[in-house]
Amino acid sequence: MKLPDAISSPNSKRVKNAVKLLKRHSRKTMGQFLVEGPQAVREALERHAELGLPGQAPGVPDWVGSNADPRGAVIELFITEEAAEAHPEFVETVKDCDIRWNIITDEVLTELSATVNSQGVVAVCERIDVDLTSVIDKEAQLIVVLSQVRDPGNAGTIIRLADAAGADAVVLTSSSVDIYNDKTVRSTAGSLFHVPVVTGVGLAEVTELARACGLQVLAADANEQSHDIHHPWDSGLDLTARTAWVFGNEAWGMRTEDLELCDSSVAVPIYGKAESLNLATAASVCIYESARNQRM
Repeated sequence: MKLPDAISSPNSKRVKNAVKLLKRHSRKTMGQFLVEGPQAVREALERHAELGLPGQAPGVPDWVGSNADPRGAVIELFITEEAAEAHPEFVETVKDCDIRWNIITDEVLTELSATVNSQGVVAVCERIDVDLTSVIDKEAQLIVVLSQVRDPGNAGTIIRLADAAGADAVVLTSSSVDIYNDKTVRSTAGSLFHVPVVTGVGLAEVTELARACGLQVLAADANEQSHDIHHPWDSGLDLTARTAWVFGNEAWGMRTEDLELCDSSVAVPIYGKAESLNLATAASVCIYESARNQRM
């Protein structure tokens, strides 16, 4: 496979524009984010191919005038020669979809990568978040809500979990981590391109809409009034019902005022001597219990 000449200077305008996306302010201003690593880039390219977007003019994506939805579209691909040889399908896809692509040196990759041991491929993508009303409706069965979740690894892992459990969407309140943070994106392992994600909304707005659409709102929280998720029938909790699960901050959990916005609180029992569960671990128990019961 014949490859074009590599971009070898970190001062290249195209590289410098992409590097800006390592900062939150630039991601918000430009409406784009970086995706790094073969697995995540593969999912991004597959989504782009499914979008049916028109070709692009040299260097400028041409979404204007088309009926296609550009959210999540791949704007540009940066890949080392070694990675291109290991993943020839990436080069084939960008050519088929008229996506701008560049061979880069390891020096340039270091500028673009947020990891110590990068795997040689970085994509620039359009924002992918959607409106709240597009995911919480009369058809939604399972919604995952992250309220004041600040750890990017936890947020990304829960997005991946929600995807695996077949949830309809993940909602991050305005006080939660940026989903386009490099660690969040990596932690989703490509699931960011599978499950709809909403950002920048208030918890009250989410719970009000969920309830109006017929979903029960459950807070994952251990308190005296909490239902035991392993014995829901003892307290009348119905895990077969359409549900919006709310998960709070890693350190202090759910605030009193946030618990009041929910219908009930549910706790995962601790049978051993551990003080508590990691947020993502507790979320996995809750989300899968709902997914399992809803499918029975």
